[in-house]
Order: sequence, then C-alpha cells, then structure tokens
Amino acid sequence: MEIDDDRREDAIEKANKRWDNVHSHYERKQIKYDDWLDLFERAISKCKTPIIDLGCGSGNDTLYLIEKGKEVIPCDYSQNAIKNIQNNFPEVDRVECFDMTKGLPFENNFTDIIISDLSLHYFTEEKTFEILEEIKRVLKPNGILIFRVNSVRDVNHGAGEGIEIEPHLYETEDGRFKRFFDADDIRRFFSDWEELYLHEETMGRYELEKVLWRGAFKVNK
Repeated sequence: MEIDDDRREDAIEKANKRWDNVHSHYERKQIKYDDWLDLFERAISKCKTPIIDLGCGSGNDTLYLIEKGKEVIPCDYSQNAIKNIQNNFPEVDRVECFDMTKGLPFENNFTDIIISDLSLHYFTEEKTFEILEEIKRVLKPNGILIFRVNSVRDVNHGAGEGIEIEPHLYETEDGRFKRFFDADDIRRFFSDWEELYLHEETMGRYELEKVLWRGAFKVNK
C-alpha cells in the first residue's frame, strides 16, 4: 500500500497528541528504570561525549544515565515530555524537542552513543532508513546506537493489529503507525552497520509483558 505524505504526517501528529496526553504530568519520584542498559555499562562508562536519549519519554533512561554520572541530552517529539524533563531534571543542561523524521538537531560526529528506547518503531520503511542515516551522521566514527524496538511477537501491545500498510507496519485504530520487527527486519535496516548485540527478550515494565528486541550496532564510517 502506497503511503502519501499527508497520511504519514497525520499519523505522526496523532502519535504526538497521544504522547502529550501520556506525559501530561510526571514527577521524578514516579520515574522507574529497568536494567536493560547494564549490558552496555562498559561503553557507557567510557563515553566522554554527551549521550543522546532519543525519544526520552518520561526520562527512565535519562535518570539511569544521570545516576551513572553521564551528561545526557534528552530528546522527544512531545512538548509535555520535554517540559516534564526540564522540571524533573534541573541538572540537565540541554533538552531538544523535535520530529525525528525531519532530522536531528546535532552537528556531524557529535557523540559516541545514542540511546533509543522504544522510539524507532513508529515510521515507514523510508523514514526509518532516513532516521538511521541521521543517527549515523550524528555519531562519531565507531559510535554506537543502543536501542529497543517492538518484536513481531509483542501481541500484548498490538503486534498484528490494525491495517498492515507495509510489512510489519500497522496503522492503529486511532490512525497512528506502529512497526514490529523480526531479526531479519533489524539486520536489513542495519545492513551497513556492525552488529554488536541483538537479542529478543521480554520486559516487565508494563502491566502486560512486552516482547522486544534489544540491540547495539556500531556505525562504520
């Protein structure tokens, strides 16, 4: 099914409204993180550049990184999410609110690590490749993208539901896009990156168990 620009923009806007509602108010004491980044603790501890938290949401990973003594730049499309970050993390010097499909507001070779936790699975194939190219541009040579994305087995959170408009990309009842990945999908999107880690696993942060992929890929440039 061909996806025109208006439909794609409408899906992004509807997603933004949903996340603005989710993040209408969030206090620091409510923020909890899991241990998914512990696996990459060595790379994180060695990082001397600010770490970009792409799609920071309520600030789970921002909190984790701050407690590890790292400089973090939380980023999100939701204005409410960014307002909460500013209120809850006064020690953070820089935040960014932007639409990933329109590029990342960072210079070339800006950082050694970008973290994207459950924020790369809302886009068409074309836009996903474009976003990954932007991430590649912003990463230093041998920089690392650490991420989690939906699995095709994530039936508790919408896998297989809605209108399939591309392989594994669905339009939800409220008009948003949601992508689910298998291992072949991920390796296709990252065909020109170096795979450091990739594993399908479950997460218990939500009321219902979530199946996802945890990965780390190094940029080759």
